[in-house]
Amino acid sequence: MNSFEQMAAVIRQRREEPMEGSYTCYLFEKGLDKVLKKVGEECAETIIAAKNADKAELVGEINDVFYHMMVMMELCGVSLDDVTKEMDARAEKIGNLKNFHVSDHNT
Repeated sequence: MNSFEQMAAVIRQRREEPMEGSYTCYLFEKGLDKVLKKVGEECAETIIAAKNADKAELVGEINDVFYHMMVMMELCGVSLDDVTKEMDARAEKIGNLKNFHVSDHNT
């Protein structure tokens, strides 16, 4: 079991068996709107960390995004397997370049 699978299992367990004082349980209590707000906040903080070229901060913020996204996934009924299957399907398309229409913005 990798780290993502372990985190998904803990998140699912917290939803099924709430624990007092758990931040994950707090998020489930507050609902989807709160979780979506946190996803947005963490995305913004990730952008700032990348702009500041602080690798350690960026790694931490990326982990915060992953965590909050996984809580959102649990609330929305999306599994890691769902995401992995989509990623695999998209990986099969790598190298299939599209021809894009180029327009002349000077006319």
